[in-house]
Amino acid sequence: MKQNTAERMGLMGAIAIGIGGMVGGGIFAVLGEAVSTAHGATPVAFALAGVVALLTAVSYARLAVAYPNRGGTVVYIDNAFGNNLASGSVNVMLWLSYLVTIALYASAFASYAATFFADGVSPLQQHALISVAIILPTAINLISASFVSRSETLIVVLKLALLVFIIYSSLPYMDIQRVSPAQWGDPLSIVAAGMIIFVAYEGFELIANAAEDIENPRRNLPLAFVLSVVLVMVLYMVIAVLTVSTVSEAQLVTARDYALAVAARPALGQSGFVIVAAAALLATFSAINATIYGNARLGYTLARDGQLPEQFDHEVWNKPVVGVLMTAIISLLIANTISLNEIAIIGSASFLLIFTLVNASACRLRQHIGGSIWLYGAGTMLCALALVVLLIHTCQTDVRALWVFLGFLLISCGFEGVFGTIVRGHFLGRQY
Repeated sequence: MKQNTAERMGLMGAIAIGIGGMVGGGIFAVLGEAVSTAHGATPVAFALAGVVALLTAVSYARLAVAYPNRGGTVVYIDNAFGNNLASGSVNVMLWLSYLVTIALYASAFASYAATFFADGVSPLQQHALISVAIILPTAINLISASFVSRSETLIVVLKLALLVFIIYSSLPYMDIQRVSPAQWGDPLSIVAAGMIIFVAYEGFELIANAAEDIENPRRNLPLAFVLSVVLVMVLYMVIAVLTVSTVSEAQLVTARDYALAVAARPALGQSGFVIVAAAALLATFSAINATIYGNARLGYTLARDGQLPEQFDHEVWNKPVVGVLMTAIISLLIANTISLNEIAIIGSASFLLIFTLVNASACRLRQHIGGSIWLYGAGTMLCALALVVLLIHTCQTDVRALWVFLGFLLISCGFEGVFGTIVRGHFLGRQY
């Protein structure tokens, strides 16, 4: 049954979903990582990542119009490549990738929370803060999931207002020489930095999950995808310019896990640092809350389609309790065993891989969805190239992160190989 127009979401609502998905905890978590790699070219790194996200958003827009389904990414890949071993592995990888983003936000939450302790925190206390950042939102999801959706819009508005305020306040303190080409890293490091922080753009794809609720989708979906990415790209670039030009690189690298709070000091003093740190806690906490909410429901969808064990689609009190608990448990394990930098790399690499396949899906479904094969092809090639550059850079600078990422791939393929064979018979001549 079709929804009434009054109940459907307009263009501004769809854009808000995209911006809210991107400007979550990502910018608070990865800004310092970008500065330490790209140096004065940090705004360029954010621009490069934004171009890759924008091309992918074009593919998502066309696919969302043709396949308006809450399954989003899962549905597109399945329609393009069939419900088989390869697509099933990617769908499991998508579920794991959202767990990595939860771990990223939890690590960032702990880093900003630690700044409120005069003498810092011990490693044990750091792990306790990380764990609280996941356990408390898990409890909220189990008790009142509706609180997540009701509070998210207000939190997004507060985050954006704060970022705009910081930008305005910092303008007089800029030293533009700090972002001049003389201060840039080498080309490979600039591209690598953009790909390390690519996870900060992850989130625009959430618009696709709301596609069937958006009015006039042929017009509003493409506009929502493109405008949300463009607006966030501009916001990130301005923040990067102001951060690098108002604070010395040495300070930013030393405080890389809470660089945005340090960037508020020149204009607003210690009170600015505290305000941004508090806002980061709110932003990362809400992002964890929303991601647990969404990933538990993704697990429900995958289980319903036979791609995760059927326990994931069992509901208690109308909530996917098993999905919520498994999301929390695995996120706790990742966040407490992998560093923030490694989590950022793994998250970005995972989404670049998935977005490569989404762009390839658009190419494969070109006859059905319309649009430019050249744009879809460019998106596929850029995502794949960006992934290769990121993996080469990671191999040179952080081999452990590379092995963890490859481990995630093996887990996804291995799980799907075993579970998919039993349930859908990949190698037995039958399909689920």
